[in-house]
Amino acid sequence: MTTVQDKVFIVTGAASGMGYAAARRLVHEQANVALLDINEDRLKEAEQQLQGESNRTLTLTTDLSSPEEVKKSIDMVQEHWGRIDGVFANAGVNGKVMPIEDMPPEEWDHTIETNLKGSFLTLKYAIPHMKEKGGSVVLTSSINGNRTFTNKGFSAYSSSKAGIMAFGKMAAVELASQGIRVNIMCPGFIDTNIGENTRPDEQELEKIDIPVKKEVEGSPLNEEVGSPEQVADLVHFLLSDASSHITGTEVFIDGAESLL
Repeated sequence: MTTVQDKVFIVTGAASGMGYAAARRLVHEQANVALLDINEDRLKEAEQQLQGESNRTLTLTTDLSSPEEVKKSIDMVQEHWGRIDGVFANAGVNGKVMPIEDMPPEEWDHTIETNLKGSFLTLKYAIPHMKEKGGSVVLTSSINGNRTFTNKGFSAYSSSKAGIMAFGKMAAVELASQGIRVNIMCPGFIDTNIGENTRPDEQELEKIDIPVKKEVEGSPLNEEVGSPEQVADLVHFLLSDASSHITGTEVFIDGAESLL
């Protein structure tokens, strides 16, 4: 049985997109969910939408690149519910999209710190609250960090997502004896608003010539892009006891897009 009832989960990047869809799914299944996000306005909207169906939520405005803020928020979750059973470390940005030679170092740092460091900090500060009883962690990587390298100007983003893949596998081995499972989700094109955080320099991108052309828009699976709700189904499974013998595993959710 895939029940998550009465368990306590942390979802980062929870104000919209895949994070919000996962939080909503978990709440619908009677779990308690802490929603962490840097966007306070969207977080308030998410809280209002979920409060109409459940009082099982806690919203915490958090900069995932700040150790102090992440620790404070996670400690507040523990204080509020007295336990933490799982984490969906999902917060991330596409960042600045441009050629390597033109990318300011601070833009590289911003993407790496938000995506890779944010995942590290979330897991680091959750472990002390999870290791007594164990639990499950899902990290959001991407097909762009291990299978697909044809998106112009995505060097920082792809590097951050490749780092999350390696970090997740190392964490799975390190935390196995404590009963903490760690799996890595690799989405393809999912219909979310992450594009709003993408800042392409179209003129500079003309410098990059990648001679690859896809014949299918979306994925080969019905030529459709994925939905946040489909991601939520996968997150629900990986956080539940139904996946109790799965850890250190990357799971692709892209309709075979990355195999083209």
